[in-house]
Amino acid sequence: MKKKRVLPVVWLIIVYTFLYLPIAVLAFYSFTDASMIGQAGHFSVKNFRTLFTTPELLNMIFGTIVLALVVGVLSTVLGTFGAIGAFYSKKRNRNLIEAMNQVPVVNADVVTGFSVCILLVVVLGINKDTYIPLVAGQMALCTPFVYLQVIPALSQMDHRIYEAALDLYCTPGQAVFKVVLRQLAPAIGSGFFTAVTLSMDDYFVTTYTKPAVFDTISTYTVNATKGAQTEIKTALWALSALIFFIAVAVVIAANVRSRRVENP
Repeated sequence: MKKKRVLPVVWLIIVYTFLYLPIAVLAFYSFTDASMIGQAGHFSVKNFRTLFTTPELLNMIFGTIVLALVVGVLSTVLGTFGAIGAFYSKKRNRNLIEAMNQVPVVNADVVTGFSVCILLVVVLGINKDTYIPLVAGQMALCTPFVYLQVIPALSQMDHRIYEAALDLYCTPGQAVFKVVLRQLAPAIGSGFFTAVTLSMDDYFVTTYTKPAVFDTISTYTVNATKGAQTEIKTALWALSALIFFIAVAVVIAANVRSRRVENP
């Protein structure tokens, strides 16, 4: 019995060590003056100082955040109303929409990015400098994941509330906005944050569709490893550690809030 209890614990320790040890090492070296991982160094915040005082890095971070928020909002709107429309459609239409939604999810990002680039830039002649191909490409990547967040919430929702709203003289539009969307708020919020995360993390779609003078965190980081100055490379360690700390803080805050809601 003891062996059966110990083995799962040991396995979890191995898995979490594999997942978090590289991040912990990177975070540790972001607080040193070492120029490369594995090199001895002393405690220093110069990497964070470089991160927040270099205009090139600040512009890259600001552009990434703005792009992620725009794509997150548009993808959330499109994915939410697409899920609502599919859910209330006939079964045959709903199955078709769900099957089509799965394609971008399982498809390789490089194929999605290349396809959007060919369609919008080559066929339709839209200039990349307009940012339209970039936003459209990331929306094609993020919207299906919002759809997948909202559909289960629709299945669990009490649909008598919607019918009651209609009985109380709400129009179908008013019932959707005042009743259905409020019931779906947690799923919509989750879908929005998923879209923002995917946008910030994406490399392949962004590479094929972005303007030449624009970089996100992912594209800038990949290019920086090929020939950037050492100070820039180590500043990216600090950026990676900062993103990780923010993610941990958001997860902790969300868990604390959910527990307070469940146990007021």
